[in-house]
Amino acid sequence: MLLILRVTSFVILCTLTACASSPRAADNGVATPGKNAYADRAIAQRAADYAQDMIGKPYRYGGNSPSGFDCSGLVQYSYSRAGIEVPRTTRSQRKSGVSINSQSLRAGDLMFFDQEGRKSSHVGIYIGDGRFVHAPSSGKHVRVDRLDAKYWKKHFAGARRI
Repeated sequence: MLLILRVTSFVILCTLTACASSPRAADNGVATPGKNAYADRAIAQRAADYAQDMIGKPYRYGGNSPSGFDCSGLVQYSYSRAGIEVPRTTRSQRKSGVSINSQSLRAGDLMFFDQEGRKSSHVGIYIGDGRFVHAPSSGKHVRVDRLDAKYWKKHFAGARRI
């Protein structure tokens, strides 16, 4: 009976310890967003700041480092620097976090765009004041654009909070 009580106590203690820990903590010390776990505002702001630090860096298809970025590589790099793992591709990033409306945007939110008939083919990071940072396309550099610009407004496909 005493053994059963000790085993039961151990199981309860382990369960409580798991509940008290961050639901996003990964074994490697980098947080990963779950369906019901969000990066706090400070982390999201840091990701937005890291993305802004990359303004002027070249676009490179498949790139995810300061030597060159594609759009989803910039997102992955910026969030990784802030301590959050996000998927590598735009399609996978589109499935991360939770959907939010454009009136609720805050720094660090991901903004998705449909381009050339391809759903959610481009992603950027909202930085505030109607602006977002992104790696646009070949031959260009990481830059800031306004969501209310005619082109981006027309192609806006939604936003997600990591």
